[in-house]
Amino acid sequence: MDLFDYAQKKALEEEGPLAYRMRPDTIEEFAGQDHLVAPGQLLRTALMADSPFSAIFYGPPGTGKTTLAKIIARSSKGVFVQVDATSTGVGELRKVLQEARDRLKFYNQKTVLFIDEIHRFNKAQQDVLLPAVEQGIVILIGATTENPYFSVNSPLLSRTRVLSFYPLKPEDLNKVLERALSDPERGLGKLQLEVDTEAREHWIRLSGGDARFLLNALEMAVHLTPPGPDGEIHIGLEEAAAAVQQAPVIYDREGDKHYDVISAFIKSMRGSDPDAVLHWLARMLKAGEDPRFIARRIVIHAAEDVGLADPMALVVAEAAARGVEHIGMPEGRLLLAEAALYVACAPKSNSVYKGIGQALRDLEKGDLGEVPKHLRDTSYYGAKSLGHGEGYLYPHHYKGNYVPQQYLPDPLQGRKYYEPSESGREKYIKAFLETLQKKET
Repeated sequence: MDLFDYAQKKALEEEGPLAYRMRPDTIEEFAGQDHLVAPGQLLRTALMADSPFSAIFYGPPGTGKTTLAKIIARSSKGVFVQVDATSTGVGELRKVLQEARDRLKFYNQKTVLFIDEIHRFNKAQQDVLLPAVEQGIVILIGATTENPYFSVNSPLLSRTRVLSFYPLKPEDLNKVLERALSDPERGLGKLQLEVDTEAREHWIRLSGGDARFLLNALEMAVHLTPPGPDGEIHIGLEEAAAAVQQAPVIYDREGDKHYDVISAFIKSMRGSDPDAVLHWLARMLKAGEDPRFIARRIVIHAAEDVGLADPMALVVAEAAARGVEHIGMPEGRLLLAEAALYVACAPKSNSVYKGIGQALRDLEKGDLGEVPKHLRDTSYYGAKSLGHGEGYLYPHHYKGNYVPQQYLPDPLQGRKYYEPSESGREKYIKAFLETLQKKET
């Protein structure tokens, strides 16, 4: 690093954006990604042993990919070289790799090569990296917001590990915010600054787990809010909203509003009102409700309120829940909307809900009886000598694959738990069961 580079870095540290100044210098300061950096986890162990490895960091913006790459370089006493895939050609890349070879040969010094947006490298550029990565000339860390299994060449993937980064959790974001407010050197600790809880929660809800968004919002609010007579800068909900140009949605994830809105969402699905469903869904998403919580409610109500009237409702809801886990937000909103609309527009039946409820209530009463002998397990030695399985009628040996016989315990003979409705597919199920009942008489 020459004198000019040092002066520029110093200026950025002192006067650059808050998000830049607050980049953690050590693994202890790093917030989030506990599955990688917590004690005993993969990256933490590699750092402690000074054994960094080439990897692809895959995850949304603001989750610490660049920061963690720099920490790796610093802790390994390596030289950190960063290139941007959008502006680096093959010639420049070859030069960077040659410098890394020389550094290793003459100074025995490692090079951590960080490539931002590596998915934008074409095949030729990615192929240039292969020998250097394979020979250990560089420790490659590529960062991408795109699925690397689709955007990075297989030969390069086979020489690296793909590590997933996830949106920061509220507790992680609070840790980032507290550091920025208390640090007198790099942060805002020298200011008389008070940030209300409502303001913090508003930024955290809107951040989508992006620490950079959070710090930019804090910095903008400080610039926009004049000090009071006592010199204190007080940032409330109004100032927080002005800093990000988004009004707060009246919605408390821990209070009555939370339960009122989710209740309205559920009842709108049950009541087959797709427009109301989209309104309440949008309201929850805008307020930063956990999309996994929303997905779980849709799955539950696909079974509770639709059930066998349209079994595909559960399939769609479960697929949406898994998809949200896989792709995250904001794209996940489309999956949630599709699943919620499917449930809202499907024929309704609560026969599944009522049936299992009644069966459980009978369990609580006791006097359930034994498993009928003809239904008992015969797979082990001696079972037949006990009379197990004796008299069992194998349905596939009979016309229509059905033969009447006792399946419930003696005390519950004749009990009806499942009563199919006339709605959707259940009317066919009902007709089928009625046909079977006629064969019993």
